[in-house]
Amino acid sequence: MAEHIDAKTLAKAGEDEYKKIEGKIADGSLSPKDRMAIPMQVMPTGEPHVRARQMSEVALGYTREQAIVEANRCLQCKNQPCVSGCPVNVHIPQFIAHVAKGDFKAAVDEIKQTNLLPAICGRVCPQEKQCQAQCTLGKANKSVEKSVCIGRLERFVADWEREGGKATAPSVAPSTGKKVAVVGSGPAGLTVAADCRRAGHDVTVFEAFHKAGGVMVYGIPEFRLPKDIVAKEVDNLKAMGVKFEMNTLVGRTTSVQQILTDKGFDAAFIGTGAGLPKFFGIPGENYIGVFSANEYLTRANLMKAYEKGVADTPYYEAKTVVVCGGGNVAMDAARMALRLGAEKVYVVYRRTRTEMPARKEEVDHAEEEGVEFRFLENPVEILGDKETGRVTGIRALSYELGEPDASGRRRPVEVKGSEHDIPCDAVIVALGNNSNPLIPRTTPDIHTDPKGHITVDEKQATSMTKVWAGGDIVLGAATVILAMGEGRKAAASINEYLAGK
Repeated sequence: MAEHIDAKTLAKAGEDEYKKIEGKIADGSLSPKDRMAIPMQVMPTGEPHVRARQMSEVALGYTREQAIVEANRCLQCKNQPCVSGCPVNVHIPQFIAHVAKGDFKAAVDEIKQTNLLPAICGRVCPQEKQCQAQCTLGKANKSVEKSVCIGRLERFVADWEREGGKATAPSVAPSTGKKVAVVGSGPAGLTVAADCRRAGHDVTVFEAFHKAGGVMVYGIPEFRLPKDIVAKEVDNLKAMGVKFEMNTLVGRTTSVQQILTDKGFDAAFIGTGAGLPKFFGIPGENYIGVFSANEYLTRANLMKAYEKGVADTPYYEAKTVVVCGGGNVAMDAARMALRLGAEKVYVVYRRTRTEMPARKEEVDHAEEEGVEFRFLENPVEILGDKETGRVTGIRALSYELGEPDASGRRRPVEVKGSEHDIPCDAVIVALGNNSNPLIPRTTPDIHTDPKGHITVDEKQATSMTKVWAGGDIVLGAATVILAMGEGRKAAASINEYLAGK
């Protein structure tokens, strides 16, 4: 774990580096060799032990000088490998070239040609597995961690636009008279709403919750993605003329069939996500104090349970919390537990740090804040007090790694006789989610695969006429940017279909 460097020190280092290259930036004389010698700019973060008890954002964002210095590391490759790694094909070299010259307005306008949610994507997308994984500079340095920090630059220009009050709603084509329904206001749904509205269609988003944003408001914590940023992105869509009907549970309060008939919509997109949590199926999971990560995070994120005396939402107070899982959601739950007052938080994971699917940045941040990792362990039973019905601990087995499985990760192999108990008073299960089953169950014309995912063709069209789908309801639990990529494909297909009517 690297030593924490305070924001002022990093800002000063960025200023010093900027002064070194300012002249060459101005006259355009930076050579590829010069660019490769520029040090990567580290993202400033809050002091770990202070931020671990606060809901304010952990990553503080680049300064102007840091952003310009980082952008000038880009080699401006003609074959643009980074773009092929982006699910929505953001014009990455072009927007970075604008940042490198200090033209932040041109940069954000370039991004928004393909991505209307840059402030969100710049914060939560796994760039290290997508665009940055393809970066020529990273490959030359033999480490994706030394690639150009594309996501941080995307975040910087989006924040610059929003905080400066410079955001403007995208232009909308003349009305077509056609109506598009979007079910679910997560990243896939918002992307479809934006692209279909830009084409001139009348768009209405139906959302089950009282706030729009899907997983971005109920799943991702405030300290990683401030909710006012999501709200402003939704406001941008409203400014374009997109309508939102909240507290509408399609499959209960209305149906897909009724949307297409009684409500008169010409096309519908289903983007209801993966909201059905998985559990271990081990003894003791019904004890009081056992939560799915979904419920735990929704109480805190969407319903603001951490605002004691302000929010009416209760949460389970615990001194020692065990989080089971190794993904980003497990990291979010563990870090949230600290902020809700836990004195000790363990993450139990049956493989090692190397195999963890969570972003390295999130694992590092959790460890800095005091979360303890117990690798090569997994629960076989949850222990509890039978009189009170409350959790008292977990019984776990130890593991060692065997041969790789189908995912390419080494398979955990049980160590015989290694049972041991870990005392705790809350357990959060973060094993992922299955697709939301409500719409497939209530809409027999929409086909699903054996895992309950809606099946679609190459244009995201379902088996039901006039209905498209995308995001986690199709992919299973995925990422914000992958969901947006599916939304873009679906919107293009819907627009093509409606143009032919």
